[in-house]
Amino acid sequence: MPNPNEKKKESPTDTVNYFFDGAAEQLGLSEEICQTLIKPYREIIVEVPLRRNDGHLDLYTGYRVQHNGSRGPYKGGIRFHSTADLEDIRALAALMTWKTALADIPFGGAKGGVTCNALDLETNELERLTRIFTRKISLILGPQRDIPAPDMGTDAQVMAWMMDEYGKRYGHTPEIVTGKPIELGGSIGRNEATGHGTSIIIAEATIDFNLSFDKVVIHGFGNVGSHAALYLTQMGAKIIAISDYYGGIYNPNGLPIQQLFQYAVERRPLKDYRDADQISNQEILELECDILIPAAIGGVITEENANRIQASAIFEAANYPTTMSGEQVLADRGIPVFPDILVNAGGVIVSYFEWVQNIQQFKWDINRVNKEMKEMLVKAYKNVFEIHKNKGVSLRTAAFMVGVQRVAKATELRGYLT
Repeated sequence: MPNPNEKKKESPTDTVNYFFDGAAEQLGLSEEICQTLIKPYREIIVEVPLRRNDGHLDLYTGYRVQHNGSRGPYKGGIRFHSTADLEDIRALAALMTWKTALADIPFGGAKGGVTCNALDLETNELERLTRIFTRKISLILGPQRDIPAPDMGTDAQVMAWMMDEYGKRYGHTPEIVTGKPIELGGSIGRNEATGHGTSIIIAEATIDFNLSFDKVVIHGFGNVGSHAALYLTQMGAKIIAISDYYGGIYNPNGLPIQQLFQYAVERRPLKDYRDADQISNQEILELECDILIPAAIGGVITEENANRIQASAIFEAANYPTTMSGEQVLADRGIPVFPDILVNAGGVIVSYFEWVQNIQQFKWDINRVNKEMKEMLVKAYKNVFEIHKNKGVSLRTAAFMVGVQRVAKATELRGYLT
């Protein structure tokens, strides 16, 4: 029997919609436009049967959610992860809509995935899974329709398989996915773009908010967290703690990030590193620090642990790492949260550059990629900061206001409400 005193768990969609509602209220949007913007355009669920190497058949479930395409083709990653269910994918698709609009690139928002643990699959099994899933959703993909990218559990190789499988039916189409290997039309700078972009936002914010990065903690040391650590170290930051799936390591005197970066490249667990204290993923979030960077999974900062957070500021390199109730606690304590749709936008910005290069069949060098990414990120940051300062709203509300307003305007101009 349900416990009437038990608090309902906040879903990812609840959290994202709560943040949307705050921005919509500030913008004075009508109920009609809000209903139009908040609901996904299309959701598909597919069965993904995979014959394993030992001969038995596993049945997985795959998803693609296209949230809003009023500003351009749907854009969003593909994750192969045990947490990838419809609820999770739906929330991530909405976040992509607001993120691409905030960055002011001509894309909408989408997300996809398969509920599985990619680490449990052999390479040839992962390839078969990718190709089966791609065939199942290919009818709604297209370089002017919907453009996937890598996410948790996927990488450049998975994108190469997706591109190849799509090309079997529609011809050579490198612009169908981004985050591909360089040799197949990928962009220089794309692999590190999300972590690099995180460091750019932090550099801007340290000036406006008088923040230090003498003590930086990073929860999650995959592609995003490891590259953020590398770039921050080059900027003079001291990284005192990092973590991966198995736990974290901590040294108040700083960690050798260049050496530990190889752990991420080789997918070695951080617990193998002995010259630091072992620490749990929960404990790492609660360390005293100047900057906390959640860079792993969603929903790790909640009402239950937000009171124990000892960071001066939080920069969300992961998607929705802070729940709505967790955000309220942090706000009451005066801890600024720099939102995911701003902090981790570097990845989708360089994905846009990759798409442009594929269409034009002209490669950019790393200097151009980094220069233009920084310009776009800094512009987005300044837009958010000005609204935050002038309107007295949270940084997240300010970021959502920029994105939501742009999507609302495009929706109205297209005539969706007539």
